[in-house]
Amino acid sequence: MSRSFFAPLPLADARHLPKWRQPKTLLFVMAAAMPVAFATWSALLNNFVIEVAQFDGSDIGWLHTVREIPGFLAIGVIALLLIIREQVLGLVSLILLGVATAITGFFPSLGGILVVTMLSSIGFHYYETVNQSLQLQWLSKEEAPKVLGALLATGSAATLVAYGLIMLTWQSFSLSYSTVYMIAGGVTAAVAMFAIFAYPQFEAPNPQVKKFVLRRRYWLYYLLQFMAGARRQIFVVFAGFMMVERFGFDVHEVTGLFLINLVANMFFAPLIGRMVSRFGEQKALVIEYVGLIVVFSLYGGIYMFGWGVVLASVLYVIDHLFFAMALAIKTYFQKIADPGDIAPTAAVAFTINHIAAVFLPAALGYLWLQSPGAVFVLAAGMAASSLCLALLIPRHPQKGHETRLSRFVAAVAE
Repeated sequence: MSRSFFAPLPLADARHLPKWRQPKTLLFVMAAAMPVAFATWSALLNNFVIEVAQFDGSDIGWLHTVREIPGFLAIGVIALLLIIREQVLGLVSLILLGVATAITGFFPSLGGILVVTMLSSIGFHYYETVNQSLQLQWLSKEEAPKVLGALLATGSAATLVAYGLIMLTWQSFSLSYSTVYMIAGGVTAAVAMFAIFAYPQFEAPNPQVKKFVLRRRYWLYYLLQFMAGARRQIFVVFAGFMMVERFGFDVHEVTGLFLINLVANMFFAPLIGRMVSRFGEQKALVIEYVGLIVVFSLYGGIYMFGWGVVLASVLYVIDHLFFAMALAIKTYFQKIADPGDIAPTAAVAFTINHIAAVFLPAALGYLWLQSPGAVFVLAAGMAASSLCLALLIPRHPQKGHETRLSRFVAAVAE
């Protein structure tokens, strides 16, 4: 094998490489590869489980609970980093995601779907944990918001191509779920395999702590992650399920809605990144959470007042855009963190993010059977709690000034 595969290359020396082999380019390659498998799985999921596996609201809740267990166990990344480099772990996880997605269509039963979902979820969550860490290590604090926005747009563009092909070919060629899953998963796995051999092992200047890290001064970041995980589950699990169950959306219609989301993200994600860079994390998160309070309240009104499919579709797109603003949580942490804490804290944050995700989908699946509108009202309450937390973020967060309460606490301690 070539030296580039085995020997770590300091980030400072990476600037001498061709642009396509530099660390930032690898981030964009991974950003494009991951959604091809994951987003295709998501786009087909509700139709697949309803039409083929005959799922009801309770079944879909249990599916997503199983899907989130690896996220809750993302703290295991810290142990794996003792024996494998972050970059390699991220790409191997991406391969697992691709392979598991590729075989999903061959297991059209509750038990089979749960097992394959667990495998793909391990790949997805471990990849996301490592990817978040690498982004914050490889990007400077000044460029991070803008590049993170561009990475979101890149993922949207790659998914746009996949969804466009699904829309154009699903009915015309009478495609099966197994065929589409196999192609999408295969593409992700192949790109990840290419990246393993094509890129050097980049070494960030700050060695990462390879042990459990839970620091008191990160408490606001932890709470923001917890609430984001709980709130997002309601959108991921039940918003798309509503479009199929209540309004009877077919595969190409669901995919069309996703396409609108992607196009919107391609335009707005870079703008969101620039907005965070200019106005700060607090203002971005306040806008997000106020918007989500309104959106989730209107979701509840669809069931309480019988509002129609057009409003539901518009809300779905707006909802998706607001979630893109969550990149501000990442950059907030980058500004307050010790450089060596990024990798272990990314793992801890993913676990915290998924505490509610493990039990919430299953529990809310039963509530959904009784009152779907109540599920969305609960989500609006979660968004309101997040808004209160966001107001505690300073305009210029940094170590020693993590929250608006930091100076007050320091003064009392003196």
